Amino acid sequence: MGMKPIDRRTWLQRSLATLGATAFGVQAQPGDAFPSKPITLWVPWPAGGATDITLRLLAELAGKHLNQKILVENRSGAGGTLVMPTLQQAAPDGYTIAQMPQPVFRAPWTQKVLWDPIRDTTPIIQISGVTFGIVVPADSPIHTLDDLFAAAKAKPGQLTVSTNGVGTTPHLVMDELFARRGLRYVHVPYKGTAEQMLGVASGQVMVGVNSNGFAPFVDNGKLRLLVTFGEHRTRRWPQVPTLKELGQGIVAMSPYGLAGPRGMSPAVVQTLHDAFKAAMQDPVHVAELAKYDQDLAYLGPEDYGRAMREAYATERAAVERLGLARAAN
Repeated sequence: MGMKPIDRRTWLQRSLATLGATAFGVQAQPGDAFPSKPITLWVPWPAGGATDITLRLLAELAGKHLNQKILVENRSGAGGTLVMPTLQQAAPDGYTIAQMPQPVFRAPWTQKVLWDPIRDTTPIIQISGVTFGIVVPADSPIHTLDDLFAAAKAKPGQLTVSTNGVGTTPHLVMDELFARRGLRYVHVPYKGTAEQMLGVASGQVMVGVNSNGFAPFVDNGKLRLLVTFGEHRTRRWPQVPTLKELGQGIVAMSPYGLAGPRGMSPAVVQTLHDAFKAAMQDPVHVAELAKYDQDLAYLGPEDYGRAMREAYATERAAVERLGLARAAN
């Protein structure tokens, strides 16, 4: 009988300790239990494109490091910017993240949007960049960039040029190239690269401008690559010149990474960063990127945040130079 008060006291102490841990311990260390459920990665392009394919592989690899599934959801359209409203409205708990493509830094300067790519996000990691290029069907009479301009001049307003959306990097580059020469073209925006490349290869449109998704079509001989937009010629297609070396003064590679909603805790950011950094360096992921002539372009949270701010400022200068800036309200 003498043991009963001790047992009761022990029970009370243990109960209070448990309550204390629940009330205070979890609140003080929000990152300790993360992740305790699947994470959703939003991709602003249709399923089946190059970026979607590589990010799905990356998510699968990162999920193994987190011991949780990372579910990939597609929200295409609006030139790759539809992830921003999703991030803006999501809880900053790390369970909603998204790819940050270059157009999100451009759109606020060209149109009225209710979100801000810097204010409304938490940078996690930069992953890679893309190889942009101009392609035509394999049987097209257009063999060079000069041929392209000549075709536009010969038939004013009849050259059909497809891109991956209004306001995307390919769209802006083509606008600048043609405007310099007083030439016009018919813009045909597509939601996704795979659909667009099939459209070019089948002759539905005369020209395609986009990123890495054209690689398989070029390699199998269905499309001809006229020029790429990088600083240097690619290792994959060393015979293809760059816009820069052709004297156009344009270099574009649109680095991209992952971000979450505004206000994420540093501990959660670090957990996600570490998992995705390990995943992006996995040889399987590196090999998948190589299929689309992509290299790793790693930046951690702080450096990626700085790069995002620089991209935002650079895009403002670019749209103002091209006269595409929206009127102030």
